[in-house]
Amino acid sequence: MGMEKVLSELNSTWTGMHFQYELHHRTQVPLLRMDEELIETLEDNQVQLQNVMSSKYIAHFLDEVSSWQSKLSVADLVISIWFEVQRTWTHLESIFIGSEDIRSQLPEESRCFEGINDDFKELVNSMHQTPNVVEATNKPGLFGKLEDIKSRLSLCEKALAEYLDTKRLAFPRFYFISSADLLDILSNGTNPHQVQKHLSKLFDNMAKMHFEADEEGNPSKAALGMHSKEDEYVPFIQACDCSGQVEIWLNRVLDTMRSTVRHEMTEAVTAYEDKPREQWLFDYPAQVALTCTQIWWTSDVNIAFARIEEGYDNSMKEYYRKQVAQLNTLISMLIGQLTPGDRQKVMTICTIDVHARDVVAKMISQKVENSQAFVWLSQLRHRWDEGDRHCFANICDAQFLYSYEYLGNTPRLVITPLTDRYKDPILGKS
Repeated sequence: MGMEKVLSELNSTWTGMHFQYELHHRTQVPLLRMDEELIETLEDNQVQLQNVMSSKYIAHFLDEVSSWQSKLSVADLVISIWFEVQRTWTHLESIFIGSEDIRSQLPEESRCFEGINDDFKELVNSMHQTPNVVEATNKPGLFGKLEDIKSRLSLCEKALAEYLDTKRLAFPRFYFISSADLLDILSNGTNPHQVQKHLSKLFDNMAKMHFEADEEGNPSKAALGMHSKEDEYVPFIQACDCSGQVEIWLNRVLDTMRSTVRHEMTEAVTAYEDKPREQWLFDYPAQVALTCTQIWWTSDVNIAFARIEEGYDNSMKEYYRKQVAQLNTLISMLIGQLTPGDRQKVMTICTIDVHARDVVAKMISQKVENSQAFVWLSQLRHRWDEGDRHCFANICDAQFLYSYEYLGNTPRLVITPLTDRYKDPILGKS
């Protein structure tokens, strides 16, 4: 009686057990919806049948129990592989069917996927016409067809992965974003306005670009400048062409960004002494103003050391007084009216100036009179090379070329004796 009751409940449960569907957003294909109750019931009933098989009274019900075991086992396998195939198909469909750019780049794989697409849709429609779970999953040959589609999909995935690797080699910063983001970039590669939303993932602080307008007033593919996340705008030294393959024009953007920062730095270093510093710093981007301030700090300290060697013993103290006066000027500016961007710029320079003043004060207190003293060599010293027209960062006996990555107008942490020991000379960050 117990066994009859179990089998009767099984029959009742699975007679009324139907698949739930949801429409695919682009193709309106009915896709199976993950049903936790169905999966849980399937697992529980399989365990229940396993217990029944171990009973010593099984003989009379052996055929029926074996039949249910077989049906539910097949249903479990089919549902498992179905969701795997469905998930992969959903991911690749938007790439091989929805993206013309990738279809043109991978024509053979796209044709292969079209065949998979037709076969999968045929299985989906057949499944949809048979709502009962056991009947739908136990159709002859269904599992074999799903395995075949799965193996063909894996070949398409492999080809896609190899294709993405070629793009990453062409523009190595693609290695630092997810495959989903990379695919979105590649599928919109010929439209730089759509790719803009990913710029902050590829560059340190480039949020968007400003494009030249065409004759009709619409943005063209010629970028005229870049905006940081803080909305600081820096015009490019020359328009950057953002047409063609995405990895090629992104490399052009990278080169233009670096050459622009380098050009601004060349101008700023040269013009530093042409006007008071508190006026000069508003003529250039925050990163350039800060770096050039550090370059001139290094230069002024070296001049003070040279004058000490010539016999001017108070030259370092005179420079210290000049630093204090410059700091007081910046503090007065912060008390006054400034735009949020200018206020951030002045605060950042103020933070670095305080550290520079403290370094000079330390050298005065220790009576350092030579530029080869470790207390000076251990500092991160920026230097401008007029011959190469490059900025170099020196610390101890190491020298690094400044990378000219655009950093925007970001705040800086106060430099403490501990953080002063761990510096990033490539970008000039502590």
